[in-house]
Amino acid sequence: MAEQFFMGVDVGTGSARAGVFDGAGTLLGASKQAIAIWHEAGDIAEQSSEDIWRAVCEAAKGAMAIAGIAPAAVAGIGFDATCSLVVVDRQGRPLPVGASGDAERNIIVWMDHRALDQTRRINETHADVLRYVGGVISPEMETPKLLWLKENKPAVFAAAGWFFDLPDYLSWRATGSLDRSACTVTCKWTYLAHEKRWDAGYFHRIGLGELADEGFARIGDRIVDVATPLGAGLTAQAAADLGLVPGIAVGASLIDAHAGGVGTVGAAGPDDAAAAVTSRLAYVFGTSACTMATTKEPAFVPGVWGPYYSAMVPGLWLNEGGQSAAGAALDHLLTLHPAHAEAAKAAREAGQPLLAWLEGRAVAHAGSAGEAVRRAANVHVVPEFLGNRAPYADPDARAVIAGLGLDADLQSLVTLYVAGLCGLAYGARQIVEAMAAKGIALEQIIISGGAAQSPLVRQIIADATGLEVAVADTPEPVLLGAAMLGAVAGGAFAGLGEAMGGMSRLGEVRAPAGGAAGALHDARFKVYQLLQAAGREARRIMA
Repeated sequence: MAEQFFMGVDVGTGSARAGVFDGAGTLLGASKQAIAIWHEAGDIAEQSSEDIWRAVCEAAKGAMAIAGIAPAAVAGIGFDATCSLVVVDRQGRPLPVGASGDAERNIIVWMDHRALDQTRRINETHADVLRYVGGVISPEMETPKLLWLKENKPAVFAAAGWFFDLPDYLSWRATGSLDRSACTVTCKWTYLAHEKRWDAGYFHRIGLGELADEGFARIGDRIVDVATPLGAGLTAQAAADLGLVPGIAVGASLIDAHAGGVGTVGAAGPDDAAAAVTSRLAYVFGTSACTMATTKEPAFVPGVWGPYYSAMVPGLWLNEGGQSAAGAALDHLLTLHPAHAEAAKAAREAGQPLLAWLEGRAVAHAGSAGEAVRRAANVHVVPEFLGNRAPYADPDARAVIAGLGLDADLQSLVTLYVAGLCGLAYGARQIVEAMAAKGIALEQIIISGGAAQSPLVRQIIADATGLEVAVADTPEPVLLGAAMLGAVAGGAFAGLGEAMGGMSRLGEVRAPAGGAAGALHDARFKVYQLLQAAGREARRIMA
């Protein structure tokens, strides 16, 4: 039998990527294409489904060219993407979602917070389904966005043929199937996967009753498990767009962070044995950060999304936390410093991304991660520029920075960078502690995303949380998770659990340093909590 290969496609906030893997999970080729995003005042962020599909197709062709295999050798493909809302009419044509009136701008991006008022009103209902999103719904989820659209763009809402989560849009574009993934609708749309139903009463109560009266046809009346083969595979048009052949199996999609979880938490360790998935926390560190823990029984953790049944690993419950801004928070934090332009120029001349260049200086000057943190001394950052996703579920939270002086040199910028990393690590620690308080015992963090390549990031997170931090041995664990969907849909594995064990392995593992390093982080964490509380109190006073 000829060797089979599998493609994973990942659409993040700023780019579309594709990777081709063999049946053992070895990456043969990957390619990336930028996608457009429109930012406007009022926390508006919009994208174009046509632009994203163009980028997906170019990335797929690029990955195939690098892999050097024949299109007919690809036996399956899977898609993952950000949990953004896509609006199209009955013919699949884009509809405008904002004030611009531009139909090409038909996606309300996950990070768009225009629906804060709708979010507040939904949470005031105390509807029972909110128990399964950590107690309060987030403006990053889809029902607040849908309610905003109905109230502010009623003609568009009425004309919409379908509302898609972006991962489901991609699989629909590839296959023509309207089946929705249990991952997307359970995590972001309030579908109750453990009961296999929508709660019609919730939709009536919040002002979206017509969706229930229509039998949920516009948001998903056929829900399937992750990696389920969709339709008859790639349509002829999609195959031509992607540079593949018609009929290739397409597996039901995942949210991007969840693809990172699938690509990491079942990985075999150095002894070729996978640890219990339930002892591992998937930490996907990109523009935002997502933390995902799985349990055999549902665990209700206030401020942490879930529990979601079979939303990532079949048969297990998922609790999802994270930070609304992670890489984006670091990028923004550094632009506030007077030496930013000088450092960016030096990084370009060195042929490095700015964060990698700063890490190099931090470690070169300090000699170790622990010493770099010690030298950050009295600079502290609560990097909640886009609110607190978990464990406080506070979209109105904002960043707090303490300890800055008049220093304007490069070394003070490095110090600010290290302090920002610590702040993100303490946000992760809060989530780990909130889960532990509800009986979710974790032993290891498996990190993926762009920042996972940083040894400094991995060591700071290990020291701050007191948990081992491991990285997958593949450079593209999110793409690998997406490719596993195609491998299961294509019949190479009996299920996603088998694909996770057969296609992923662990790389380097970093243990927490403990001792003085642990004590330093404990002290800084106390300061972090004080500043975080002070920010909340300041908002209360000013209100």
